[in-house]
Formats: sequence, structure tokens, C-alpha cells
Amino acid sequence: MGFRLTPQENSFYDLFAKSASNLVEGSRELTKMLGAGTDERDSIATRMREIEHAADEATHEIIRKVNSSFITPFDREDIHGLASALDDCMDLMDAAVDLIVLYRVGDLPAGVSDQVEVLSRMSELTAEAMPRLRSMKDLSEYWIEINRLENQADQTYRRLLAGLFNGDFGNDAITIMKLKEVVEELEAAADAFESVAHKVESIAVKES
Repeated sequence: MGFRLTPQENSFYDLFAKSASNLVEGSRELTKMLGAGTDERDSIATRMREIEHAADEATHEIIRKVNSSFITPFDREDIHGLASALDDCMDLMDAAVDLIVLYRVGDLPAGVSDQVEVLSRMSELTAEAMPRLRSMKDLSEYWIEINRLENQADQTYRRLLAGLFNGDFGNDAITIMKLKEVVEELEAAADAFESVAHKVESIAVKES
């Protein structure tokens, strides 16, 4: 009697899709933060923490599944790596929201909205890509576009840093330091999304 692979595989794919859906929700809260008044930011941060906790649980669920499964759809190391990379994306977006609240940041530079827009698109593309792991088909457009978006994020990040240090957003050193940390977390989140895409590409190449 042969092993029944499909139920095991479907459960892993569903878990990855669940994990990525949290990224979309997180990016929505991050977007809300842009236009929120100071009094609204606390509730957004609270919601963001709830999503981050849900993302952590989704990651733990994947790891528990790996550890308890005799058969996995692809290498255990790759499953661990992809789950961890998805979690990193959520953690970094959550950190950016948290810093905005903790540092009592005032108006955010216009370039921050460009960073967040890129992260929102990356979240959507990642969520769309996860179900395609079942067939390992039609994934190349995903990682190519993520790579393009990450390059765009890099350019925005460099412009923001230049603006901060050139005094475009004021000359108060403390404010500059606060804003710098926020934009750095957002840049790190873009890098994390690219890491997810690289892992997906590696898995697809191995399984093709």
C-alpha cells in the first residue's frame, strides 16, 4: 500500500497561505498608520500586535507540522526557512509600527508612504504566490517582480536617508534619529520579502 501524499502536502500549502495572509493584513494596518492621527495610532499598533501574534502561531504550526510529519512536500530545511522568512516580514512591519508609536513620531516623510506602498504590494504578491507552491508553476514572475520592488525600495530608502541627513525634514537630531530607525525597519522588511522570494525560487528549482 502506497503512502497518501496529497493530504500532507495540502496541509503544508494551506499553512503557508495562512501565514502569508497575515502579511496582507499587517500591511493594511501599516498603511493605516500613515494617515492616522496620534490618538488613532495606539489602536492600530494594538491590532498590528494581534496580527503579529497570529503570524507567530502560524509559523509555530508549520514547525510543529514538520516535526510531526513523516512525509513533507519538500525538504524540511526549506520548509523551516520559508516559514521563518515569512515570519521575519511580519516582525519587521510590526516593529516599524511599534517604533512610530513608542517614539511619538510626528508627521512622517512622504517617502515613507512609498516604502509602505511597496511593502503592501510585496505582501499581496507573496500571498498570491503561496498556493502556487502546490504545482511549482508560474512562480518566476513572482520572484522577478519582488526583486524589482526591492530595488525600488532601496532607491526610496537611500533618498529618505539623504533627505534626513540633508535637513529636508528639519534639523532636530532626535527627530532625525527616530525617523531613521523607522525607515530602516521598513527597508529591512522589504529585504525580508526578497528573502522569501529567494527561498521560493530555490525550492522551485530543486523541485522542478
